[in-house]
Amino acid sequence: MIVATAITRDTTMTDTAHRDGNVSAPGFPPLLRLSLNSTLALTGPVLVALPCLLAALLGLNTYAPYGADAAFGIAVGAAAVVAMAQTLILAARPPLVEQLFGGLDRMYRVHKWLGISAMVLMILHQQIEPDFERLVRETSLGELGEEAGELAFNALLALVAVSWFRRLPFIGLEIPYQLWRFSHRFMGALFAIVVFHQFFVDVPAGVDPTFMLVLNSFGIAGVVAWIFTELLAPHLRRRDFTVSQISQTGDTTTLMLTPKGRAMRWRPGQFAFVRAPEAGLSEPHPFTIASAPRPDGSLTFSIRALGGWTRSLPATLRTGTRVQVEGPYGRFDFRKGGARQIWLAGGIGITPFLAWAESLTEAERRDIHLVHCVRTQDEAIGLETLRAAAARNPSFSFEVVVTARDGRLTAERLIGAVPFAIRQADLWFCGPTGLKDGILKGLKAQGQTPRRVRFEQFEFA
Repeated sequence: MIVATAITRDTTMTDTAHRDGNVSAPGFPPLLRLSLNSTLALTGPVLVALPCLLAALLGLNTYAPYGADAAFGIAVGAAAVVAMAQTLILAARPPLVEQLFGGLDRMYRVHKWLGISAMVLMILHQQIEPDFERLVRETSLGELGEEAGELAFNALLALVAVSWFRRLPFIGLEIPYQLWRFSHRFMGALFAIVVFHQFFVDVPAGVDPTFMLVLNSFGIAGVVAWIFTELLAPHLRRRDFTVSQISQTGDTTTLMLTPKGRAMRWRPGQFAFVRAPEAGLSEPHPFTIASAPRPDGSLTFSIRALGGWTRSLPATLRTGTRVQVEGPYGRFDFRKGGARQIWLAGGIGITPFLAWAESLTEAERRDIHLVHCVRTQDEAIGLETLRAAAARNPSFSFEVVVTARDGRLTAERLIGAVPFAIRQADLWFCGPTGLKDGILKGLKAQGQTPRRVRFEQFEFA
C-alpha cells in the first residue's frame, strides 16, 4: 500500500497502495476505474490514448497506397512504439503529469495497461509485417535496423509478458520482485533498439515524412525518459535522511527519519519511496508518510511486515542508519472532501489517517469519525496521535474495532457508530479491498450509500 502506511507488498511490486480509486474485476489485473467526482478522471488516460491513435491513423494514411495489409501492419506497429514510449515517460514519474491522472497509483495503472496494449499491438505487427522488399532500395543499415527491430520486439514481448503475468493466476506462483525489477529495467534499452529500427529501416521512396517525424519524436522522448529514470533521477530526487528512532509494535516497525540537509515538503496523506542501501535494502519501496509536516522536517513511517523487505527492517536498521527518500507523491487529501467525513482504516491502512489526524487543528470544522479495524489489540498503532487529535478538536472522534474481540465490522455497526448520517458524508478508506466491498455493499442495502467514496489501494501494479 503505499501507504506509508505501509503498504507493503514487497512480494510483488513494492509496498504501495492505490489512491482514490475504485475496485477492479476479480481475477484480472486491476483495471483503472475512475472517480466520477474528479475533474481529472479522464484527462490522463485520454492524453496517452490520443497519441497512439494519431500514430495509427498517420500510419494508415501514409501507407494506404501500398495496400490494406501493409497500412494496417504499419499502423499497429506505430501505435505500439508510441505506447511503449509513453510507458517509459510515465515510469519517470513526472510530477506535472501525475496531476493529470489524479495520483501516481492511477498513473502507474495506465502505465501498466499501456504496456499490455503495446504487447498486443506488437503481436499484431509481427503477424502482419509489411513487405516492401520490391519497393525499396535496400541498404546495409536498413537491413541491420530490420534485424535489430525483430530481436528487440521479441525481447520486449517477453518482458511485457513477465510484467503482466508476474503473479500467475490460480496457482499463486509469483516471480520474485527483485528479479522482476531487474528484468524490467532492460525495457528502455530494448526500446532504444526499436527506435534504431524505426530510424533506419528502409521505406519506400516518396513516403510522407510527417509520419516518421511523429514516430521518431516519441521514440526519442521514450529513450530520454528511460535515461533520466536510470541515471539522473536517483541523484536528483532522493533526499538523505537518518533513522532517529525505531520501534516495534507487533509486526509493525515505526521509523522516525530526520533529514540531512534540505527537508522534504509534503501534504498529509502523501507517500514516498524509501531505500536503505547502507543496510542492504537498496530497492526503493513506497510507503505512506504516517505523520504531518513538522518544523524540523522529520517524518514517520509505520511499516507492517508483509514481505521479505519489510520483515528485515527491525534486524537491519539502527539509529543513525542513512536512508534515502524520494517523493512526495499522491493526491489522497481529506481537505478536498465535504463537511462530514468517515475515515475507515483496515490494519496498516491507518497510516494516512494518522498523518491527517496529526494535522488537525482546533480550527478544523469538519465533522470526522474514524474507525480503525484490527485483528488484535496489538495491531492498533498511533493511538496516542488519535487521542491527541480528539482532545484538540471536538469535531474529531474515533474508535478501534478489534475483530478477535468484537467481531467483524458490519455496515449496521458502522451506521450506529457514526454520529451523523452516512449518506450525507464522504467515506475515505484505506485497507483490504474485502473490507471496503463488504461495508459498501451493506451500506447500500441499508440505504446509507456515502456521498462519495475515496480510497487507497494496496497495490500499484
